[in-house]
Amino acid sequence: MNCDVLDNTVTLVPVNHDNHTTYLTIGIKSYRENYLHLWENEDPTPYISNGFTSDVVERELQDPNVLNFLVNLGEETVGVLKLLKDCGIDEISDTEALKAEKIYLLKEHSGKGIGKQLIQFIEETARALNKKVIWLDAMQKGKPVQFYQKNGFIIKRESEVTLPHVKPEEKPMYILTKEL
Repeated sequence: MNCDVLDNTVTLVPVNHDNHTTYLTIGIKSYRENYLHLWENEDPTPYISNGFTSDVVERELQDPNVLNFLVNLGEETVGVLKLLKDCGIDEISDTEALKAEKIYLLKEHSGKGIGKQLIQFIEETARALNKKVIWLDAMQKGKPVQFYQKNGFIIKRESEVTLPHVKPEEKPMYILTKEL
């Protein structure tokens, strides 16, 4: 198994057929811990069924454009990461941009510097793929926007969640970009 070691304790393990259930379990748990407040009746089923099912992950494993990782702290899986290698936005072409689609950590592991290491890994991956820009979506409310801005991302424009059953006041998002 080919692991990327970010420091002495944080490693990224590529998702495969043997460990994809861990990716689903940790992805769903971390999403629920951090984002239930977005959903009517605190029910994130529209998001989970769109991104965290066995069928979805099996399709992603067949897609050469998708990179899914388990984020491990020592022996424990503490988060998930999903990157889209060729994914443009607006005037930025697919060949120029990498999208960080999912960066989720279990709540108890937030604030430990893991996110910053993930951003550095994303930048290294983008550079290795000759990308000029990294981009991602973030909710307008909450701490992630400030975290990304502290790590060099700028707000490109406003966006919103398009899935059903998101509370109207929670739909606003930003698209953030970082030039390499």
